[in-house]
Amino acid sequence: MRHLFVKIFLWFWATVILTGISLVLAFFLQSANVPSRWHAGFEDTARYFGTAAAGTFERGGVSAAAEYIHRLSEDAHIHGCLFDDAGHPLAGEYCPEFEAMGAHVANGKPSDYAMQRGLARMAVPIKGSGGRSYIYASELLAGPRALVGDRPGTVPMRIVVALLVSAAVCYFLTLYLTAPILRLRSVAQQIAAGELSVRAEPRMELRRDELGDLVRDFNRMADKTEHLISSQRQLLYDVSHELRSPLARMNVALDLLRGRVRDDPALDRIGIDLQRLNEMIGRLLTVAKLEATSTLQTPVRVDLSVLVSSVVIDADFEAREKGNRVVFVQAANLAVPGDPNLLRSAIENVLRNAVRFTRTGTTVEVVLRTNGVTSADEAIISIRDHGPGVPEQELANIFRPFYRVTDTSSRDSGGVGLGLAIAERVVRLHGGSIQAMNVPDGGLRLEMIFPKAFRISE
Repeated sequence: MRHLFVKIFLWFWATVILTGISLVLAFFLQSANVPSRWHAGFEDTARYFGTAAAGTFERGGVSAAAEYIHRLSEDAHIHGCLFDDAGHPLAGEYCPEFEAMGAHVANGKPSDYAMQRGLARMAVPIKGSGGRSYIYASELLAGPRALVGDRPGTVPMRIVVALLVSAAVCYFLTLYLTAPILRLRSVAQQIAAGELSVRAEPRMELRRDELGDLVRDFNRMADKTEHLISSQRQLLYDVSHELRSPLARMNVALDLLRGRVRDDPALDRIGIDLQRLNEMIGRLLTVAKLEATSTLQTPVRVDLSVLVSSVVIDADFEAREKGNRVVFVQAANLAVPGDPNLLRSAIENVLRNAVRFTRTGTTVEVVLRTNGVTSADEAIISIRDHGPGVPEQELANIFRPFYRVTDTSSRDSGGVGLGLAIAERVVRLHGGSIQAMNVPDGGLRLEMIFPKAFRISE
């Protein structure tokens, strides 16, 4: 914490100093004029001190007048000089600074004044008690209102300068503190999207403060997470692959046993379970491959209307055995860049899942359309069944591998809980998203959304 504290502390004082400097510059650049009502007050004040200095000079000479002017400078911080009527200095410590003004009065000017460094300089003619003429020049405090001058916009201008300087300093301070956090956020979003190899920039690790510690800890966490997930994926892939060999031998043994025993219900049960196991292992390998892939290798243009129509025809043929139908109720001429085999697999998995759960005698409806609300470049494949639906709190979980909805008969449906997981990963690999929602009048609707679609001219 101490590093950021020191930096914020230094930035604060830099703001104060720069604001002060800007105000001082604005002060020196302002007009040198003062209002006429203040000029009269300065002139009266100068005559008062000048008359006292002239009287002291006539009574005690040069030394007494010099002492009086010195005390005035020490006590009231008012500098002055007493001249004769020809403009020659008689007493005072700062006479060279006032010689020009004294000369102006000596040449017949009634009085002379000027503003300098926030002080009003005034030179006026003085009459001594014996009738002798003098000239007294003095430096007087002008006061805050006098510094404003005749220009009413001076104070707002200084306020604006102070605000601009402080705003600029605060902006750069905010940029300095938030820039690494925003870059770290971007990296975190890329990792969340599946790019596990992405890391924060090495130069961010060179910072010697809490933000640098955060970046270093984040990269270590990302390394550990990538290692764990990669190990898990590799284990899943290896186990699934290794199971293929004993499964193949079991199928051979089952065929040999059928040749000896002939028809036996137990062998038929073993055959069904081996087929399911073989299907599950194949899907596990597919999931492992999809998890390890972050981008499509060679995407091509896929005509979704043709692809979906082909899958619907195949699914309708299978659904007729249960007394159901699969219909393509709406088709738009849309295409997306992608892998046709993966897209077919995703649509088949969702569609077969809908056929499996829809009630006997009902129709599974498939729609291909664009999203006319948010984007005309989105392709949406909507598949709706007339089954029992899914509890609202479990809608987001049905895309997890091996997940089963607890209050349905899914365990006896023949599925292994991998079809929707494969579909979700395929859609995500194509830059899209998949979502499920219950239909008010019964059933479940799944929508696969592809944001990079484009229309095909008819």
